[in-house]
Amino acid sequence: MDRGQLAEFLRVRRERLTPADVGLPAGLRRRTPGLRREEVAGLATMSTDYYTRLEQGRGPRPSRPVLSGLARALRLNDDERDHLFRLAGEQPGPPPGPPSDVRDGVLRMLGRLDVPGIVLDAKYDVLAWNRQAAALMTDFSALPVKERNLLRLRFLHGDRQAERYGMDATQAFAREAAADLRAATGTYPDDPAIAQLVSDLLAGSSEFAEIWARHEVARQQSLCQTILHPEVGRIDVICEVLVIPERDQRVVIYTAEPGSPSDHALRLLDVIGTQTLSHG
Repeated sequence: MDRGQLAEFLRVRRERLTPADVGLPAGLRRRTPGLRREEVAGLATMSTDYYTRLEQGRGPRPSRPVLSGLARALRLNDDERDHLFRLAGEQPGPPPGPPSDVRDGVLRMLGRLDVPGIVLDAKYDVLAWNRQAAALMTDFSALPVKERNLLRLRFLHGDRQAERYGMDATQAFAREAAADLRAATGTYPDDPAIAQLVSDLLAGSSEFAEIWARHEVARQQSLCQTILHPEVGRIDVICEVLVIPERDQRVVIYTAEPGSPSDHALRLLDVIGTQTLSHG
C-alpha cells in the first residue's frame, strides 16, 4: 500500500468534483475546492474520520468494499478505479457494474441532432434519448426507470414490439441481444442490476429462457431495422453505432437514405413528435 500516493490521489480527485457533479447542493461559504471530506465520506458510506485519515496518509489499509465505495463517490472511470485499488495494495477486480451517467458532451450532441438517437449501457438500459427517438421508438420518459430497457421491452412486451418492428426483426434482435447480455454478465459478474434483469426475463419470457439456455456470447454492433410506425408507416433506418469504451456505452443514431420515403417519414416524425395523429 502506497499511503502517500493514495492520499494525494484521493485529495486531487475530491477537489476536481463539484457538488453539482454528485447531486449535492452547493451551499454558502464553501471555502474548499471541490467536495468536502465529509461529503465524500457520506457518498462512500464511511465515517468522515476514516476518510480523513486516508487522505492524510495515516489510515489503515482499506478493504475492497471501501475502495469500491470511494470509486463510486469520486466518480472514477475504470482506469482510475484500477489505479485506486493498486495504490491500496489490491488487485483490481471486475468493475461493479456498467456506468449509468452519460457525458455532458454526448447529451449535448443528442440534443442537437435532427435524427433519432439513444444511449445504451451494456445491459440495454436506455440512459438518454432525444425527442426524435421518443417519437420513433417510444416515449421513454413515460416509462418507469426500470422499464427503460430494450430487453424488457422486447421480451416482456413482445407483441407490441413485433407490431412495430416485424416478427423476423424482433426474433433476430432477441438472439443477438441475449448473446450481448450474456457477455455483459461476464464483464460485470457482481452487478445486482444485471442479475435482476436476467432473473426477470427468465421468469417472464419462455422465449428468453430458451435462448438463454444456448449460452451464446457475442457483442452486438448492429441495431439496424425496419420500423412500422403507427403514424407515418414503414421506415427503413440505417443505424450508426458509436462506442464509448471507457463507459461501455453505445450511442445509436437512426438515419435514412437521403430523399427516400423513409427519410421523409423521419422528417415528419421530427415535426409531430410523440403526438397521435387523427385519422379519418
